[in-house]
Formats: sequence, C-alpha cells, structure tokens
Amino acid sequence: MSYMLPHLHNGWQVDQAILSEEDRAIVIRFGHDWDPTCMKMDEVLYSIAEKVKNFAVIYLVDITEVPDFNKMYELYDPCTVMFFFSCLFIILKRLLLFLDTNCHRKYL
Repeated sequence: MSYMLPHLHNGWQVDQAILSEEDRAIVIRFGHDWDPTCMKMDEVLYSIAEKVKNFAVIYLVDITEVPDFNKMYELYDPCTVMFFFSCLFIILKRLLLFLDTNCHRKYL
C-alpha cells in the first residue's frame, strides 16, 4: 500500500512537511517500500489515513533515497514511525531563542 500514501523524496520536502503543517500532527514512516515490516506498517497507516486526516497527515520516506535523517534520528531499524507537531517545534524554538537572548544579556 505504499503507493497509496504520499512519499517525500528529499530532505527539503521532509523539512517543509514538518514546518508547514500548523494544525495537524505529521506522521512519517522512514524505511524501504520493499521491506516486509514497512509493507505491513504501510497497510496499517493507509487503513487509518482517512480516519485521522483532520488531525494528522501521513508521509513515507525511503531512507536510501533520503539518507539525510538516518544519523540524526538514528534510523537503524528497517521501519521507523516518527511523529512531529510543528507547534511544539515552534514553541521550543522560541524558548531556545528566549534563553539564548537572556544569556547574552547577562554577559553584555
């Protein structure tokens, strides 16, 4: 069922999928379309895609085609499903910016 779910074909597409979605969670299956474990996971993800479309969007990423995140996310298993929520990312980014700004004020 991997052909029924949208694929992200490069690191930029993955980043844009995560950063551009404001209201829904992003579910990304990292792995290989030909791997039996991924095939089974893709069937499950496809079966729920319509039910969760209002609060989650599902993407597939082939870790050979897009190796950009293999080391960063430690993608060593044949199939990995990760969840992202950009509002949380934005909140953390603002917090880090706030902390960074306050740290600089102390030393100026």
